[in-house]
Amino acid sequence: MLTDTDFPAVHATASMAARKTTEDFLAKNGDRDCCGFAWVNVYKVRSNSKLGKALVKVGFSKSYEGGLQLWNPSGSFTQCITAKEEGARAYASELRKYGIEAYAGSRMD
Repeated sequence: MLTDTDFPAVHATASMAARKTTEDFLAKNGDRDCCGFAWVNVYKVRSNSKLGKALVKVGFSKSYEGGLQLWNPSGSFTQCITAKEEGARAYASELRKYGIEAYAGSRMD
């Protein structure tokens, strides 16, 4: 079971996966898609729980849809929505390995 003290390491691994996936996408396809944003939503974790506080500490914030949300988990400066979506999916996939219900989201600018 994932604890709040384990989460910074999980976040580092997930961020690295998101960065690498985004960079690989851009290297292969270039920066030629519409502008947009991508994020990761985590549901069923309250912000005042131990895990919720650990999520907030690494950059998550309350989402209007409920749960917690992390914008641009890859940290990429590209405007390419597809590249950012790939990074968000990679981050969410890493969290799901630890039993955290996480999903990628996006919207065009």
